[in-house]
This record gives sequence, structure tokens and C-alpha cells, in this order.
Amino acid sequence: MAKTPAAHVQAGEREVRISSPDRVIYEATDRTPEVTKLMVAEFFATVGDPLMRALCERPTALERWPDGWREGMKLATGPTDKEGDGFYQKRTPKGAPDYLEEVEITFPSGRKAREICPTEPAIPVWCAQMGTLTFHPWPVRRADVDHPDELRIDLDPQPGTDFADVLRVAGVAREALEELGLRGFPKTSGNRGVHIYVRIRPEWTFEELRHAAIGFGRELERRDGGVTTAWWKEERGERIFVDFNQNNRDRTIASAYSLRPKPGAPVSTPLTWDELAELKDPRELNLFTVPDFLADGDRWAEIDDEAYDLTPLLELWEKLPGGELNFPPDYPKMPGEPPRVQPSKKVASHWDEEGNRIGDK
Repeated sequence: MAKTPAAHVQAGEREVRISSPDRVIYEATDRTPEVTKLMVAEFFATVGDPLMRALCERPTALERWPDGWREGMKLATGPTDKEGDGFYQKRTPKGAPDYLEEVEITFPSGRKAREICPTEPAIPVWCAQMGTLTFHPWPVRRADVDHPDELRIDLDPQPGTDFADVLRVAGVAREALEELGLRGFPKTSGNRGVHIYVRIRPEWTFEELRHAAIGFGRELERRDGGVTTAWWKEERGERIFVDFNQNNRDRTIASAYSLRPKPGAPVSTPLTWDELAELKDPRELNLFTVPDFLADGDRWAEIDDEAYDLTPLLELWEKLPGGELNFPPDYPKMPGEPPRVQPSKKVASHWDEEGNRIGDK
């Protein structure tokens, strides 16, 4: 069979070559046709300006699925996992075009790397050529990669909860932010959750940003019994988890206008608060529907108009009880962090301050 000729996609002022344009990336579902590699590239070109609002000048990891995504496929858990079908690309891929720019970032381990830093619409389209579906930008700009300029509130539904529960908690979050003098910008996660972003002045560290997220999460817990900040899954119950650790260094979530590896090519889509409250099924926002949805304008067009003071949320961290919470398992032990031991295992053993078992009770 003859190989399909490469296609070309116009993105801004550049034309980007797309090889194997008819490769199926998403299979058809009962609500959407199949999606090809060319269609993914054209989608990123179509949403180029609002996508760049989310990515521009930010170090960005790529979630790549070179052979497309199918039900049952798995994302690699790390660089040594050879069984994954998709993987995170944190360093600039080989063969990058000469117009691609990058920036040096530092991981929690202290190691450094050069990571893609999108500066124009052609970059996401080239990333589609490399099999990218989801962009994972840091909450920093390359002018200052150690001081975040946005807070990300990740509302993560736990087993036993549904999208209606997430919407209820998002409404509580909106009210709380407004009372604190902050403006939040919501979007669907592209799955079952909701993300709320708040632009802040780049004057605080990642650790302070994380504490602000914990403080706000505890305020949501205070206002709604269906919310939790419990790090251990066995303690969360049927509640909406505020994933505060997504505000750590080298912790990222899907950008606005990213595709997600789920049936029907769903898109992480910015909405107004009223649109979010009325949304019944986030799968309605996908590669086929979002371009028309954007005809009414990018709902995040004003997100950069004002950067806020983080102090009100840090005051919640200081005021509300609970203290420090656990960091992700691949992080070095952090000051004041509780032992990294599941609560159910604490019953059976003694643990020292570093989370090491020192004997059975």
C-alpha cells in the first residue's frame, strides 16, 4: 500500500509538515467520528491564539501518544517504564525545528533540564506531529522559573462522586475566591474534574503557593462537607479532593485547550462560571465542538488582565488547623512533612520522623 503523502498545516506565519496525516489517533465513538493525526494538528492550529495564552513563555512538558490512543492503553510511569503506550517528554525532543525555543528548569531533585517553551502557534502544531495530545505547562514564565504566576485549584472527584458534585464544589470555590477579592477562571479537566486558575504576582515560592492551595482547600472543607484535602486515598471517602500538590515544582496539569487521552477526543475547555454551572456532560466539549464554541470568544481572554496578591490564601494556611501535609512520593523529604506512611499501616508499626518503620507494636 502506498504511503500517504505528508500534509502541511498553517499555524501563524509558519507551515508545519505533518507526516502520516491519516494515522488514526482516536477511534470513532457513538458520539464522535474517528480523529486522525492531521485533525489533531489542525485543531491546535485552529485554537492557536487561546492555546498560546495558556502556554506562551511557559516551560511545557508534552504528553505524547505516538501511535494514537485506544481504550486500555497506559501512560508510562517513568523513564524506565517500557510498557507504557504514552509518555511524558520533559526534555526538548530531538529533531526540534530551529524556531522552537526552550528554557532551563530545575526538578525537585536539583537536576536541571532544557524544556520546550512555546512562543508561537506553530510549536503546538509541531508537537502534534510528534504525537502530543496534552500540554503540561509549569505555572511560571521563563523570565522567572522559580516564582509561580498562577495558582491552580484542582477539584478531583473521588469514587462515589460525580460531575454534579464537582460543579457544586466549584460554585463554593467561586464564592470563596470572590469573598477574598480574587478572580478565578474555571475550565473542565477534559475528564471528570474541574480546574480553577488564579493569576498571581510572581513574588512567592512554590512552597508558599502549595501552602496557599492547602489553605484554600481547607476553607472549602469548612464550607462544604463533601470536600477533602486528605492526601491518603483511604481517608478521602466519597468527596471532592482538592489536589494541593499540583502546585509543586514540576507538577503540572493539562493546559486549557489540550486534548485528553479519553474516548471522543475531549478538550480541557475554559468556560464562564455560568456556563460551567449549566454543563451536564464535559464530553460535549471535544475536538469537534470546541472550535465552534470558541466562535463566541475565549472565556479566558481576560485572565492576564490582573495578577493578585497571594496573601489572603496564605493567611488561611496560617489560620486554619491541620499543619503540613505530605508531598508526592518522589519528592525529597520536606521540612515539617508528616511521615509518609498510610494511616492504616501506622496502626501496626512504629515509625520515626522520616517515615521509616522501626518495629512492630
